[in-house]
Amino acid sequence: MELTQVNNESAEAKDTLFMMAGVSLVIFGAGLILSNPIVRRLMGQAGMSSLSLLSTAVPDIEKYMKLRSM
Repeated sequence: MELTQVNNESAEAKDTLFMMAGVSLVIFGAGLILSNPIVRRLMGQAGMSSLSLLSTAVPDIEKYMKLRSM
């Protein structure tokens, strides 16, 4: 293998690792926020179910993915 190919594979592996670490931190942070009883009570009072939050976020995620692929 050439040195540049090894460097490219190493950089790709590092980028993937950083991306997965970021995703896991986001999920962990959301879990910490949502486990707070005050936040749960406020979300229940506002009538925000997880399904409505998800349906609201899906168009934004699709838009982001289209922009990212350009």
